[in-house]
Amino acid sequence: MKYSRLTKEQFEELHPEFINFLASQSIDKAEWDIIKENKPEVAEQELDVFSDLIWEGVLTKAEYLEHFSKNHIFLFQCFDTYVNSIVLKSLVPEVDFLTKEGLQWLSDNMFTETIEMKIGKKVFTEERNASIFGLIQQGAYRDWETDRKSTRLNSSHLKLSRMPSSA
Repeated sequence: MKYSRLTKEQFEELHPEFINFLASQSIDKAEWDIIKENKPEVAEQELDVFSDLIWEGVLTKAEYLEHFSKNHIFLFQCFDTYVNSIVLKSLVPEVDFLTKEGLQWLSDNMFTETIEMKIGKKVFTEERNASIFGLIQQGAYRDWETDRKSTRLNSSHLKLSRMPSSA
């Protein structure tokens, strides 16, 4: 498995796509039930392959990622061979960017000495999607508002934006 298995909830949301995936392999519901019962290792492999296909589609279309923590905001723009980043750090330990008040404080203090801003660029040292998946494993998530040019796997359809690093 290249990425990680989708969660039960994600499989439930992608049920029609999973049915089509099985149908493309000439597996109907009756046969799938037999496979699950008699060959659970084959069923597990099918779940893993489907998960990787979904991940591959989402990661290929990912352009913007973000990661918020108490005192940091990481913003990423992903290109074919590199990622640009903007990192904002509060130098006031009491500020919490995970709250509405913290974000308002950031808005009010963005260009003061209480905010440290760093801009960077990193060339991917491994395949693009694997690099983006690594950022997601570290807590980044896909910015669906900015990154709207996705397939129908958008925030109203599937919550892949905050997929766990290991399902």
